[in-house]
Amino acid sequence: MKIISQLLLMVLMCFCINASAQQLTYKAVNPNFGGNYLNYSWLMSSANAQNPFDNKENSSLTSNLLSSFSDSMKRQILNQLTRSLFSGSDGGMFPSEGSIEIGGLIITIEDIRNGTIITIIDSETGESTEIIL
Repeated sequence: MKIISQLLLMVLMCFCINASAQQLTYKAVNPNFGGNYLNYSWLMSSANAQNPFDNKENSSLTSNLLSSFSDSMKRQILNQLTRSLFSGSDGGMFPSEGSIEIGGLIITIEDIRNGTIITIIDSETGESTEIIL
């Protein structure tokens, strides 16, 4: 029994001596960090799936800026129109009677017996406002 245990111990020691290991190496997955370029589409689709933001927000931001600018211009035009109507002088910008189109607004001025009718039509939305002076 003692011989078998010694023999078994020697066999195990031989296997332990011959055991080898390899060095661990890091291989990047992301192509930005030296990984395989074929992983790009998979990484991009994974990132887009996890992205809570939409690209529509960026385009809406641009359209919001443009609509804000357009609204500001319309307000300035209408402000100048009201100032000219109440002060009696418009500096030649608005006709005394007729129609003018400025920045998506169609402004029609009509003189009647009792006063003046100003019709303002927003050509984008179709909204209209009528002012009777």
